[in-house]
Amino acid sequence: MQVRQGDVLLVKTLKKVSAEAKAVARVRGRIVLAYGEVTGHAHVIDDVLAELFEERGGQLYLKVGPEGATLRHEEHGALALAPGTYRVVRQREYTPEAIRRVAD
Repeated sequence: MQVRQGDVLLVKTLKKVSAEAKAVARVRGRIVLAYGEVTGHAHVIDDVLAELFEERGGQLYLKVGPEGATLRHEEHGALALAPGTYRVVRQREYTPEAIRRVAD
């Protein structure tokens, strides 16, 4: 299962988050998956049972609790997430100058 909202892609995975992964702190009570480079708006999860972890190498994993969670952004519709673990991917786009992250 995949969920895409703007420049953020969440890919459901069976991978377990390693014991060495570090919990990512919330910002004002919310999990921030990405900030928009143009607007400063954010892709966020505010459900209390959700957790974000960073593995060595920078890969992010979102753990969603048994009640599910909602991915929100000021310019996109809210998306419901089923319980489970998701790999967080920032979308990239190709330009002749360089491969870069999608600006939301």
